[in-house]
Amino acid sequence: MTTPTREERDPGLQPERTRLAWRRTTLSSTVVAVLATKTALHGGRSVAGFVACAVCSALWLGFLAVAHRRIRVLATSGPGGPPALTPRHATAATLCTVALAVCAAALVF
Repeated sequence: MTTPTREERDPGLQPERTRLAWRRTTLSSTVVAVLATKTALHGGRSVAGFVACAVCSALWLGFLAVAHRRIRVLATSGPGGPPALTPRHATAATLCTVALAVCAAALVF
């Protein structure tokens, strides 16, 4: 049995599902950033709260940039399917997501 090459493979609806998954992840990241900002500012005006708010916002913007780029690539991909996600962008998205989660958890505790 031979495996199909990139040109022979029919991606079907996979790029659409992947694009929607990126959108859902972006929405989740936005909710975490908003809740982290609300938590940081709710406790009163403190330098630590503002720093945490700024870090959460910067991490959210970083993830948003990577996700938007990937969504755009998936939406404009040709019949051969979208190109693979580069390791650099995958690492950036992962680091932003994990750091945002850690930052939000630190604000809760």
